[in-house]
Amino acid sequence: MKKIVILSGKGGTGKTTVAAALAHLASERTSLVLVDADVDAANLELLLSPLKQEKHDFWGSKVAEIDSEVCNSCAKCFEVCRFDAVMKLDSKKARTNPQGDHSRFIFRIDPTACDGCAACFYQCPVDAIRLLDRKDGEWFRSKTRYGALFHAHLFAGHENSGKLVNILKQRANNFISQSNAELLLIDGPPGIGCPVIAASSDVDLALLIVEPTVSGIHDLKRILDTTHHFKIPAFVVINKADLNRNLSMRIIRYLDDNGLMMIGEIPFDTIVIEAVTQGKPVTEYSNGQVSLAIKNIWNTLEKEL
Repeated sequence: MKKIVILSGKGGTGKTTVAAALAHLASERTSLVLVDADVDAANLELLLSPLKQEKHDFWGSKVAEIDSEVCNSCAKCFEVCRFDAVMKLDSKKARTNPQGDHSRFIFRIDPTACDGCAACFYQCPVDAIRLLDRKDGEWFRSKTRYGALFHAHLFAGHENSGKLVNILKQRANNFISQSNAELLLIDGPPGIGCPVIAASSDVDLALLIVEPTVSGIHDLKRILDTTHHFKIPAFVVINKADLNRNLSMRIIRYLDDNGLMMIGEIPFDTIVIEAVTQGKPVTEYSNGQVSLAIKNIWNTLEKEL
């Protein structure tokens, strides 16, 4: 079983468009499983029309909670919290703690601001603070016309996206061991952070999508540094290559100078937008220049695998 991850140094380069097209092309000759590892903004499902078959909660972090019956209003939690998550509120009734100090404040945790760092938990002298599991999102196993899709929704403002990506990949690998699928295709997250590292672990190659812009070149270098650090073979595709030929040539020269391989250029065409609005991969929707370019890219990837 082979594993491909599709990455970009930034969002909006056409990574998911290419991933959906490759899923369509690969499914014609092999059995595959898909993972949408962009859990912060998953959108591969928009092009694959999946039918959800499993739904699971993702409990990835902790949130602090103060037991008002035990709290002695010492304000230690208020002092150590770096996220301003501890609220100091006026008490309607002054009360006396066991040390005989009167307090006019009560303390509460704002769960939306709490980072789950546990600083307050360890500093509380009377064990009035407990850490509760927090539901950070949901993950799904769905059926598409190309194969099983594992995808997720991380709630806004919640963290541990790398952990959620790991769960998706583990579940996909378990499914593959039962179904004997031959290819795992991962639509990776943008950037170079923890979810990218989680998505890229244990893959056979990375396909990097870059646009011919100044920022695109900068972000290509960043993601190439990442794949090089983790010793992942990387191949580059320039999307919308004809929009700025000078910058496309700069990218090609940079790849040549560093011994890196470009395996295709995809032209700009509004047919891609039409395909997206119809909820279809562009290779299924059209037989034009974009589809031909992606087919050539897939043929090269097959040989490399």
